Order: sequence, then C-alpha cells, then structure tokens
Amino acid sequence: MLADVTELLGRQLPPKAVRALRTVPRHLFLPDRLWLRDDEGGYQPCGRWANPDEWLTAAYTDIPLVTRFTDGLPSSSASMPSMVLRTLLLAGIGDTASETGPRSVLELGTGTGFNAALLCAILGDDAVSTIELDPLLAAQGERNLKAAGFAPAVSCGDAAAGWQPGAPYERVIATFSVDQVPPAWVEQTVAGGRIVTPWTSAWCRYGTLELTPGQDGAAHGRFHAFASFMPMRRACRDTAGSATASAQHKGVTRLSPWLVAGGDLDAEFHLGLAVPGASFAWDTSGEHAPTRLHIADETTPSWAAVDHDGHSADHFTVTQAGPRLLWDEITAGYTHWEALGRPRIGQYRLSVDAAGVHTVQVETGCGRSGITLPGEPG
Repeated sequence: MLADVTELLGRQLPPKAVRALRTVPRHLFLPDRLWLRDDEGGYQPCGRWANPDEWLTAAYTDIPLVTRFTDGLPSSSASMPSMVLRTLLLAGIGDTASETGPRSVLELGTGTGFNAALLCAILGDDAVSTIELDPLLAAQGERNLKAAGFAPAVSCGDAAAGWQPGAPYERVIATFSVDQVPPAWVEQTVAGGRIVTPWTSAWCRYGTLELTPGQDGAAHGRFHAFASFMPMRRACRDTAGSATASAQHKGVTRLSPWLVAGGDLDAEFHLGLAVPGASFAWDTSGEHAPTRLHIADETTPSWAAVDHDGHSADHFTVTQAGPRLLWDEITAGYTHWEALGRPRIGQYRLSVDAAGVHTVQVETGCGRSGITLPGEPG
C-alpha cells in the first residue's frame, strides 16, 4: 500500500508519515463486512470470513471502503489512506518541516478510528482528541484504537460544536465535508493554527479547505484540489410535474448541460459557490428525453430540466419553474466562470469574518472577484 500511496501523492512521504502508515494496522479498523465498488458503479459486499483474501487485500489497498449503508446509500466509509495522509500533511502533521508537530489536534468525525490512529502514531496519544456524533461509531472507533494500541481522548457529540473541554487546538481536522465553517471551529483554534476540512456544495462535493484563524477572530485560507472521499451525488427529485403548466418557463439554450455537470470539477466547484442550493441528477431513462439534466433547489420548489434530443449538439430544450429560474442562474454562473478565465480551484480563497460571514475571492490575472456565501454559519 505504501507504494500506491506514494505514487498517488506524486512525492516521497516524510519519514514520520511512512512510519505511521507502517505502524497502524488498517485491518483492525475495518468491520467484518465491507462494500467494494464494482465495474458498473455499484457496490458489492465483501466479508472477512466469506472472502478472507479479498477482504484483506482491500484493507491494504489504497481505495476507499464503504463500511455502512443507510437507506440504500453509503453513509460511512474508510477513506483512502493517501487522502488521509494528504490531509495530515496539509495540516502540517508528519511533514519534515517540524520536529515535534502540533501539540494539540482535534479530529472531527472519529469513524473507524484509523485517522486518529495515524495522528497518534505521529504525535502521541496525549496530543489527539477525536469526536464522533454517532454513539455506536464512537464506541467502535475507541475499541479499534485500543486494539491497535492507541489511546487518544474519544468523545461523543456534535462535531459542529467542536470539543470545548480540550480547546484551544493547534489543528482542527474534519473527516466530513462542510459548506460553511462552524464558528466553534474558528473559536477553538489558536491564532496561527490551522483548520483543514473537505468542502462541499449541493452542486459538487470537491475540494479541501485550509484555513488559518487570526487574532481578530477572523480566518483566512485557500482551497486545494483534493478531498478526503469520493464525490457522492444526491438524487434530485423529479419535479417536472410539481408545478402547474402556467408556472413553467420554456425555452432553448446553447449552453450544453455537459459543460456544467459533465465532470469538469473546476467549473462545478464554481457553480456550487455561485448557485447555492442547486443540485443535479442525470436521467437517461428516455422517459422525458433521450438525456435530461434535472436541477432542483434544496429550499424552494424551484426546478429546471434541460433536454437533449439525441441529435443536436448546439441547442437544448429548457423548462423551468418556481421562484428561482435555476437554469438562468447556472448559465450566469458558468458565463462568469469563463469570463474569469476558467479559474481552477487553487485560485479560490475563503475568508470568514468574526461574525461568521463567508466570502470567497477568486484570484485571476486581472485581480480578484468576490462571492459572498449565503446562509447561517455552521
């Protein structure tokens, strides 16, 4: 697995990270039943006792492993070791630039306990606190850690509130994605410390945020082009019949739906910021059109459908309804992204002021362009 991790990261790992990866037995942090991705995009179960060789191979392969399903969808997983280590290195843990590393780290989302074990292997048990919302996961994670010989402070609670008893922390690391930085994370991190968290939006789960709080209660940082887990789409509801015909707006667009939802992660990241609350799902069933892009809003009955007739490559039929004309917003957001020079995720900076207001700045060759994110912090 070490060779796989090194190849994916594209660099030699620092000695501390290598020792941690070799010291922490990943199989001790995995349940008896795993789910592995198959060639059709689904998941197949893999049992420790029914398929011992396959199970052990999966445990020591640099892949994410689904450990729990809820309502038919993956709800808990063991992240790729390479992504875990990349996050730790981004937080300045295990790199060669520091002799001792941070003296206090809060991990948000204990999960299986594997991430916390790597932290303990690098920094020592006394430096690590970890919190988990699910009582069963917290208890199992603590058992896994004990079985592997580690004893960080494990707590059960809402990670959005941080963990005040151990504050302040030099590092706060989340193992789940957020679209707003909870105020408690900034408050519980020392000035000059570091917060690292995967980022998400309704449109696109992509990116990792590195944030540094200052003495004034504000925090500033940047986005990086990786995340702790694979993007996972939420299915949009089929809202095509949820509004009356008189409320629908029909038209034609030249903007291809594949440009905004076809896997260009930089474009999708920008749209997630520019069109908050909008999510999408593809429909190739042929019920409405050969290919349809569904768009829905999280908080209002607004929806849009962009249909491809299977022939034309330069015009598509659009239907919209509700208080938000979502396709118009998507078009404006994509046009803005192109006007900025199609910036990549590493050009985006985030500031959170003392009141919790989030502002994104896009750095381009012509200066900066700002986006203020809506919603309450946390």
